[in-house]
Amino acid sequence: MGAAIALGSLLVVDVAKSTAFAGFSSSMFTLGTALAAIPLARLAMRFGRRIALTTGTTIAAAGAVGVIVSAGAQSLVALIVSLLLVGTGSAAGLQSRFAATDLANPARRARDLSLVVWATAIGVVVGPNLAGPGDLLGSTIGLPNLTGAFAITALAQLASGIIFMIFLRPDPLVLSGGIGTAASSERRRFGYAFRVLSRNVPAAAGVFVLAMSHAVMVSVMAMTPVHLAHLGVEVIVIGFTISLHTAGMYLFSPVFGWLADRIGRRWVILIGQTMLLASLIINGISPDSVPALTVSMILLGLGWSASTVAASTVVSESVAVPDRTPVQGLSDSLMSFAGAGGGLAAGVVLALVGYGMLSILVILLVVAASAAAMLTARRSVTA
Repeated sequence: MGAAIALGSLLVVDVAKSTAFAGFSSSMFTLGTALAAIPLARLAMRFGRRIALTTGTTIAAAGAVGVIVSAGAQSLVALIVSLLLVGTGSAAGLQSRFAATDLANPARRARDLSLVVWATAIGVVVGPNLAGPGDLLGSTIGLPNLTGAFAITALAQLASGIIFMIFLRPDPLVLSGGIGTAASSERRRFGYAFRVLSRNVPAAAGVFVLAMSHAVMVSVMAMTPVHLAHLGVEVIVIGFTISLHTAGMYLFSPVFGWLADRIGRRWVILIGQTMLLASLIINGISPDSVPALTVSMILLGLGWSASTVAASTVVSESVAVPDRTPVQGLSDSLMSFAGAGGGLAAGVVLALVGYGMLSILVILLVVAASAAAMLTARRSVTA
């Protein structure tokens, strides 16, 4: 998946023949995640995590194959639809982190969630570095330019689905009592999670922090490969830069989980927002310096990680057990919609005013998330 994200922007620009479409790749990817999050949550409420996660990864594999076919046909519309389907895999990945909290001890909830985030580090760090090998694979077997990485993505998603189906037994959501309740049909209705959040300020604040942090990360991360390409940076270097960014996103998540359990969710969110702010300032000051951009991308990943681990824990622990799955699904959906909107807007802003000014404008989202962090509860509201 990491390789596909790294090359998706370049592929869309290649098919569309315009940099104005640079944000479409990450935006369609995150929009697909947003559209899939709630249906996958409903599927989990009805049948458990195993079926939901297997379904999500299988659809993503089909989407990756669709990207290859669309690129060969030079069809922008088909490419966009295929990227939407690939995003379903991300929705499954987001839901998997909440699966870790289904049976978690409240005192270790953030650490347990962060370990699932950390476990994805191998794939997302190695993934962008498969850009070169993927390109070689694609040219060897006759795939369209820049699509070899999507062949790898398809195989990886299929493998993930098989693992979920075989090994996620017993189902943690079933054991926690999260399915099969008398009111489950009511909780599967679209507006139910919104009503829960309207009565729960800490949970709503946590969802807002997740959405704003993701919008910041996606809007900058999606434009960075395009910006580096315009600077004349080679594809392999672009892939390495993105891999460092994704390392920041995932490798240190257990540290942030431990901190969230020790000093409180709110403080870890604020630490994350501070790192996001530092990243954006560096971009604004030195937009044409590859070393500076590399440092900035690492900070962007770390800030996202701290904010996401802590805010996700707030969302899970601030609502009653039977309400968690629908609220988690809505949270993932809104988070991804924010990322999609950020990516789309970022492409236009990049074309109009450049990468440095884009980063400065995104600071407004960091300010909003920092304010919302003050409304989150420091400790668990429910067991």
